[in-house]
Amino acid sequence: MDYFVHESSYVDEGAEIGRGTKIWHFSHILSGAKIGEKCSFGQNVSVAGGTIIGNNVKVQNNVSIYEGITIEDDVFLGPSCVLTNVTNPRSQILRRTLYEKTLLQRGCSIGANATVLCGITIGRYAFIAAGAVVAKDVPDYALMVGVPARQKGWMSRHGHLLYNPDAEGIMTCPESSMRYKEVEPGLLKCLDLSEDDSLPEKLAVGEAFYDELKKK
Repeated sequence: MDYFVHESSYVDEGAEIGRGTKIWHFSHILSGAKIGEKCSFGQNVSVAGGTIIGNNVKVQNNVSIYEGITIEDDVFLGPSCVLTNVTNPRSQILRRTLYEKTLLQRGCSIGANATVLCGITIGRYAFIAAGAVVAKDVPDYALMVGVPARQKGWMSRHGHLLYNPDAEGIMTCPESSMRYKEVEPGLLKCLDLSEDDSLPEKLAVGEAFYDELKKK
């Protein structure tokens, strides 16, 4: 076995788990789940059959990932965030063939205690603030806050608020110095690295606290 499972956790036969993934205390991976490489699952995590999880996904404590949810590479799920798969659940009505599809795209972050309603797409590198309730699709790099969640601004790939665009509309991440531009209304792009490319190794380690760079 080329992945780690804590002795208090269960991985059902038929689950697929990639090399280097770690599953910590009191978690349960059900048959039919597909999990990529170098993922981390914290305490009390449940992953249902039929879910698809990419590489380098980090799932904090007390998170349930239900059938119908697809999670791409490099996604972060904060502690006790909530994912769903039926809009109108009723105990008396079986809807096991009607689970709605939710897609968390590459690099997005879901904050602690945030709720993501089903049937929507969270864009690449979007940032859902702690406690937010997301009920509609979210653009790439969008910072979403509140109940219901509304876009407050744009977040860089390094997780810093982007602001003060120059004369050409270019905003610069205060930590990485990578440049971003709204190429059309509601569509932000990184000018220095494709959204499909991994970060260079030298940029993959944080060097400053959020509040320190926010003040600049």
